[in-house]
Amino acid sequence: MNPDARIMVLGGGGLVGSAVVRCLTHDGHDDVYAPDHDALDLTDSAQTWASFEEEEPEYIFMCAGKVGGIGANNANRADFIRENLAMALNVIHACHLAKVKRLIFMGSSCIYPRDCPQPIKEEYLGTGPLEPTNSAYAMAKLAAVEMCAAYRGQHGLESVVVMPCNLYGQGDNYDPETSHVLPALIRKLHEASGAEGVELWGDGSAVREFLHVDDLARACVKLMRSPDVPPIVNVGSGEEVSIAELAFAVASVVGFDGVVDFDASKPNGTPRKLLDSSRMRGRGWDPLIPLKAGLERTYKDFLLEHGG
Repeated sequence: MNPDARIMVLGGGGLVGSAVVRCLTHDGHDDVYAPDHDALDLTDSAQTWASFEEEEPEYIFMCAGKVGGIGANNANRADFIRENLAMALNVIHACHLAKVKRLIFMGSSCIYPRDCPQPIKEEYLGTGPLEPTNSAYAMAKLAAVEMCAAYRGQHGLESVVVMPCNLYGQGDNYDPETSHVLPALIRKLHEASGAEGVELWGDGSAVREFLHVDDLARACVKLMRSPDVPPIVNVGSGEEVSIAELAFAVASVVGFDGVVDFDASKPNGTPRKLLDSSRMRGRGWDPLIPLKAGLERTYKDFLLEHGG
């Protein structure tokens, strides 16, 4: 991928897309088109193809998607499956028609089976039942994985589905109704400053793996530049933390010194998710941002975006 390559980052206004743009810009790629949802509705096939025709991209980072935490996924199942299916259908087919050189398609660790052997290898995909609270979203993403494989086999579309662990960082979504666990914790504990205590969903026992989005972006750009790519690649930090431990770490960073309680009547989600990222690490990639430093950096970004 030369510096003058025509690159399109779909979902350029989101957490992952904006990080990929930062990484590309840092590496000297100036011709990057990165529309957000307001500029390009990827659920609209006509809009999607018109954008490909106009921009004539050579490389695509598909970072757009309808995403959210446990509550949003469970409450809006029809929206999550419909919108993510439509985006995958339109973008992958447009990549084929436009004869793009490579597609990086963003998957998610939450589409692996709920009770998966740990650490999770890429070949475990589709081998067991999904986590019920996000199965609609997961089914849409699984269809996209299969579609990428089918277009690779029938049409020669070179693509790789990136499977990241839980992400966080600059540009995250802090909406209390739709955010993922870490940004939700940052906002809740920040706003609880001075209170005696807060109550969080679940019993705190679920274990997760977190990766700063800038580390993911470096992995995605490395995959785009690699001479050859496998169809699916896990990208994770390799470090696990329980939700309870994470809550206490966030509380320390934001300065919350009240009591943290857990509501065990609320769902935990998948009990444990640790990715086997040896495929990615074998390509010379390693995460550079440890969790504590990443939390501190992310809280500073939160304060800049949402006020102190």
